[in-house]
Amino acid sequence: MFKQISISIILLLLFSCQTNNTQNIQGAWKPETYLLKDRSQLQVDGLIFFTETDWTVLFFVLDEKDTPQKGSGEGGTYTLNKNQLVFTHNYHLSGGNPVGNLSASPLKMEIKNAAEASTENCTIEFNQNNLTIYFPSGNSMTFQRKSGFQK
Repeated sequence: MFKQISISIILLLLFSCQTNNTQNIQGAWKPETYLLKDRSQLQVDGLIFFTETDWTVLFFVLDEKDTPQKGSGEGGTYTLNKNQLVFTHNYHLSGGNPVGNLSASPLKMEIKNAAEASTENCTIEFNQNNLTIYFPSGNSMTFQRKSGFQK
């Protein structure tokens, strides 16, 4: 009996550890801050969505009057291994006026198949309700969970 209880406890602990190490970023996340590599902070609004394998984002950079000045809609697939998030960019739409330390950018529209798509290797910090993505550019964006599959 003791042996059976011990095995049950060990299996339960192994399962619990495995579950706690599995990061579930699926769902919708609202951006809170957009921090540029020069440490200046910009106001943003929008959403990023993660399914099991796909992602899409729509966000706007706002001026001091909360008026959208730049925007971006992007999407594709992603992989997540511990704190390494890799975006594959299949869809990209962006453009806008200068705001803060960001210069103006022309309208850009792209659709790329899997062979042509670029990847973006990011690092994340994550808990159930907060997600920070550190981009290779040196910029970072912090999100708060809006909805999703919370464990």
